[in-house]
Amino acid sequence: MLNKVIEILAEKLDKDASEITVTSNIKEDLGADSLDMVEIVMEIEEEFDVEVEDADTASIITVQDIIDYVTKKQA
Repeated sequence: MLNKVIEILAEKLDKDASEITVTSNIKEDLGADSLDMVEIVMEIEEEFDVEVEDADTASIITVQDIIDYVTKKQA
């Protein structure tokens, strides 16, 4: 799952996958803006077949947060 999340972030944010770690802050470290976050969330929903609630998007700050959220939703 980590590799797929990194792949999505690298593609959406035009970053090299090697720059992205589980502790990367999506906005501060990777430069995502609010539009990027919407696109990332949509891609995560599609890829992992989960629904990310609007209220939950604010709590997704790091790459690990995405993994934890998806894991919880798929349980």
